[in-house]
Amino acid sequence: MNILFATSEAVPLAKTGGLADVAGALPKALNELGADVRIVMPKYEEIPEDSLLEFRLIAEFQVSFGWRNQYCGLLTGSLNGVRYYLIDNEFYFRRRGLYGYGDDAERFVFFCFAVMEAVRFMSFHPHIVHCHDWQTGLIPFLLRTRYAFDPAWSYAKSVFTIHNLKYQGLFGMDLIKELTGAGDDMFTPDKLEFHGAASCMKGGLVFADKLTTVSGTYAQEIQTPYYGEGLDSLLRCRSGDLIGIVNGIDEELYDPMNDNALHTPYRSSLSRKRKNKMELQREMGLSESADVPLIGIVSRLVEQKGFDLIAAVLDELLQEEVQLVVLGAGERSYEELFRDAANRYPQKAAFWLGYSDRMARRIYAGSDLFAMPSKFEPCGLSQLIALRYRSVPVVRETGGLKDTVQAYNEYTGDGNGFSFANYNAHEFLFTMKRALCAYRREEEWRRIVENGARADYSWSSSAKAYMNVYAQLLIDRKESEQLWPVIS
Repeated sequence: MNILFATSEAVPLAKTGGLADVAGALPKALNELGADVRIVMPKYEEIPEDSLLEFRLIAEFQVSFGWRNQYCGLLTGSLNGVRYYLIDNEFYFRRRGLYGYGDDAERFVFFCFAVMEAVRFMSFHPHIVHCHDWQTGLIPFLLRTRYAFDPAWSYAKSVFTIHNLKYQGLFGMDLIKELTGAGDDMFTPDKLEFHGAASCMKGGLVFADKLTTVSGTYAQEIQTPYYGEGLDSLLRCRSGDLIGIVNGIDEELYDPMNDNALHTPYRSSLSRKRKNKMELQREMGLSESADVPLIGIVSRLVEQKGFDLIAAVLDELLQEEVQLVVLGAGERSYEELFRDAANRYPQKAAFWLGYSDRMARRIYAGSDLFAMPSKFEPCGLSQLIALRYRSVPVVRETGGLKDTVQAYNEYTGDGNGFSFANYNAHEFLFTMKRALCAYRREEEWRRIVENGARADYSWSSSAKAYMNVYAQLLIDRKESEQLWPVIS
């Protein structure tokens, strides 16, 4: 079972969000189940030099798309037991940052064409190409159109994973026509056209053989107008090919017993965990106390994450006996919100602007509660990491948050966190106060933490679900081979 992961980012090479964590960790779990999964991604300037020492150049070739004929280098190397391929073109990828440039359409159309051509030089024939988000959405489209009869891709099938439907890769229709060389017949509402623009994501949604997304609840939500971002009718049409598989985390990477960023290693000991809380309080300038409940937030500061709810009740929340530590960057209004709170409540609130992996891990380890009141959340990895570090999540019941956080029931003792259903600020505040009350009852709190500790947050079960998707496609592929044998 040869699987080629096409992605715009993957740890440990380049990361802006959860996509990189998934693309880096899932192949390892699939390989352990017997697949041969390899990753292809751009060679960004951001990739650390010490990582590039593991790579060697194996091919140089030209990529033709539109009227362009661009150089492409193909490098390969192994990291953490997974083989990576890097698409090298300095004009497109030797820049600071991964996205956000005016020519992103051209950059990632080039990447899609380069992946199609690079297979000729890999000594690896993919049975399945697994594409992730809009940056690779045109690969299933190319596989079904321009490369439909190319021997390098004979009988290959495609899977397209939606990590966040909100980001669709929308560009001018004339631009995508010119870049892809596709005719007008491909830019209709049932193909790449989307409200007068061209959608790279629709290349995956329409043309991939199977669609997946990152939680079962999100798979249902995106088939409704509220969550569907204008694509709900298409997703309902393809519901038979759409499956939700919840993400996991790399439990070796996120292990509070073996995490160099922590002050005190621990597994399930709350007393040892609270030593990390006091060290975090000291580092962030808060009042030091093992008993005061500390709420952690590690997030992009954007509306999707529910920060308008927090803004509405932040002063009320900080009247409680509680502390808050926030790490993130994003919309200026939310950055100002937490900066102002830290100034007005210097002993209770602290804000770290930007991102630091070290500080994120210290917040997971030092917090008692972890807040994620998201408006929508395809899966979310932060709540899984929080549970791994024995921090109790407080979430809204949406997407992967609903699938992974079970509300605590004080009558049965079941549940690993606290949740609320309606997108309402005071419902969030009420839920947070309920969690704070539980924290003050030591035995009850210990039970909630232990409930969270018993769950499996690894990629093991999710990888098996992906293997089932691949297996079905390989059955279809075998039938195609029998009907249309290869002529050599």
